[in-house]
Amino acid sequence: MTSIAPPDDEQGRAPVRQPAALSLAGQAPPMRADAARNRTRLLEAAARLVAEHGPEQLTMEAVAAAASVGKGTVFRRFGDRSGLLMALLDHSERLYQESFLTGPPPLGPGAPPVERLEAFGPATLRHLAAHRGLLLEAEPEACKRFLSPPLRVRLTHIAALLREADADGDAELLAQTLAGYLDVALLHHLTEQRGMPLDRLEAGWLDLVARVTRR
Repeated sequence: MTSIAPPDDEQGRAPVRQPAALSLAGQAPPMRADAARNRTRLLEAAARLVAEHGPEQLTMEAVAAAASVGKGTVFRRFGDRSGLLMALLDHSERLYQESFLTGPPPLGPGAPPVERLEAFGPATLRHLAAHRGLLLEAEPEACKRFLSPPLRVRLTHIAALLREADADGDAELLAQTLAGYLDVALLHHLTEQRGMPLDRLEAGWLDLVARVTRR
């Protein structure tokens, strides 16, 4: 990711640079046409298995059998089960990222920064809720979860908006605090285990943004 630390402008503020959309697995090298076709075939088989049995039942062996290939082929293409799940989520993640990086305001560029922050929380909560099962299954181990490419995009985006809004405090640490609210495991706990409606979480995000930006 490109660091947001360019020289200050004439008003003494750093110009805001938005992150680029990034896949769940980071920047992958280009694939040959036949390799891309094989990857698509494996993902289609995995998607069918998820639709039929749920993400918790998805295994590398099951995908290999469904696609009529050896298990080693699946491991070479995706690394492990987490990599396979992330690849399944990649398309929806890209659409979600594009909605706030290049989409229409107030979520996308063109609206004031605080309004974009306010729109970002509900959009992210709905994205997490729509793909909760796969996201929970793909959740990396604790020591790696903060290094995931999608989280880096969110943190960079939130920090950029905080700087643009002239929020008091350390923008990177404030971004970590705000991003912590947009966590799929927390969403699952609050909605499924605590019975909170999603609109209550969305209202909580607006309250948090107002406090952080002193609006």
